[in-house]
Amino acid sequence: MVDSINYIRHSLAILIVCFFSFFVNNSFLPADLMESRNLATAQEMVSEGNYLTPTMNGELRLEKPPLPTWIAAAIDHVAPDNLAVQRYAAGVAATLLVFFLYLLVVELTKNQDLALISALVLATCYNVVMMGRTATWDIYCHAFMLGGLYYLIKALGKRGAQWELFLLSGLFMGLSFLSKGPVSFFALMLPFLIAYFLIYRPMLKGKMLPIIGMVLIALAVSLWWPTYIYLFYRDWGVYVANKESSSWINHNVRPWYYYWQFPVEAGIWALFWVTSLIWPYWKLRFTDLRIKRIYLFSVMWTLLALILLSLIPEKKTRYLLPLLIPGALNIGACLFYFATSRIILAREKLIYRINMSVILLILCALPVGLYLFFVQKGDLEIWLFVLISIFSSVLAILLFYTTFRAKRGLMTSFFCIVGVMILVEGLCIIPVSKLFINSDRHSIREVRTVAKVQNLPYYYIDGEELRIELVYESNRIIRPLNVKNDSVVLSKLPFVLVSGSAPDSILHHLPVSVDLVGIYDNNWQKKNNKRYNEALVRYVTIVKSK
Repeated sequence: MVDSINYIRHSLAILIVCFFSFFVNNSFLPADLMESRNLATAQEMVSEGNYLTPTMNGELRLEKPPLPTWIAAAIDHVAPDNLAVQRYAAGVAATLLVFFLYLLVVELTKNQDLALISALVLATCYNVVMMGRTATWDIYCHAFMLGGLYYLIKALGKRGAQWELFLLSGLFMGLSFLSKGPVSFFALMLPFLIAYFLIYRPMLKGKMLPIIGMVLIALAVSLWWPTYIYLFYRDWGVYVANKESSSWINHNVRPWYYYWQFPVEAGIWALFWVTSLIWPYWKLRFTDLRIKRIYLFSVMWTLLALILLSLIPEKKTRYLLPLLIPGALNIGACLFYFATSRIILAREKLIYRINMSVILLILCALPVGLYLFFVQKGDLEIWLFVLISIFSSVLAILLFYTTFRAKRGLMTSFFCIVGVMILVEGLCIIPVSKLFINSDRHSIREVRTVAKVQNLPYYYIDGEELRIELVYESNRIIRPLNVKNDSVVLSKLPFVLVSGSAPDSILHHLPVSVDLVGIYDNNWQKKNNKRYNEALVRYVTIVKSK
């Protein structure tokens, strides 16, 4: 039976964990390349008013549907130039994703404890945490799609036509498309529906008309914006469509087995995930039919999603985000078995203890690592080090006791693991980040406050690389300038030049004066990092007539 009191308790637990996973200390890293593209587009929506035809650095950006960009633009109206708040929006989408998984599991099993375990596993998976902490659009499309699938399953599980639920499902699916096109339809919906119909075999009698209505709603919400672009920007729209489809084949091409390391994306749950996928063994251990069915369903869903993603030549680790949803179910089902089974075999105890021992080692190593790398160098306050050490020690003792001593302590162990994530995200993430962040970073963002450049156009040297991070941080459109054409240069005066070298060496033959505003290094990685990019180091100079 579904208990409304448990709903409230579980909702509070999910909200607390999501708060630490997605919202606490979410702005210690500057915006990366993908975030800069997204947020620069949102900035130009606000400054240029081009909401239906998004631009990035003054050029049409139609590669991605605009819903998340509209959200970012709305935030920029309310809280301009606030990266943390932009990331909060992604955190809200990630929290919705976690809640929809909880509701989906309850709908399929009527077991709220299994639903809670699965939801909290999802909320603490590495890839989900990272996507929920950055202003990227993947989290939106998958959150909306999982919502659409939840309402679809709810409609299929009830008697009668269930028009409202089907139409709500279509709405959420349409919002998913409007967030990132067909990505979630392929990576999340398709493997889900194949697995669901094979395992649960739902009856569709009397539901065909509302299903058609669902499809029509999904199409209407999905396609109105692409239709608008096709009607008014046909050539550019066709070019973008061809470019995006060819990218799936020719861009970031990896071998089919590239995703073999997918459990790593679960972070602290990686070893549990590998263990939970031993389908021939676990299918015999579940005695509750509902738990057994959802376990088989989640394994089939996981494998189908992995196969489909592996078939696409273009591969990136962030594309594995939808795989973590059934993965959380795999892990949750096995943890639920350990917590509720009356008889646990010796080999199962061994599997469980090996998994827990890895996390114990992390907890024990944490204070030692912080002391060696930070306290000794004076980069971590003693009070914070002591606080972290106390928390990690308490969690380690509890985890050790419940793993090796107590007869019934798995739920305590489970919440200890969740506590490890809260500890890392709440207290450790800022000192640890100092290992990677460039302390000499001098962002071009500072030009926003320089009065003498406010009303001048910005240019960069045609032929030099212009990183979009510079466009976002400066909040200005930076156009190319052919400095070899003297008449063109003189016709643009006065202007701000963003260049890789001192402009007086480039324009010395012209009757112009140069006023250096500053030399800016937008790299957040340290100089000894292989990702340190000289294209992010730029001179900013005012060029005007003598």
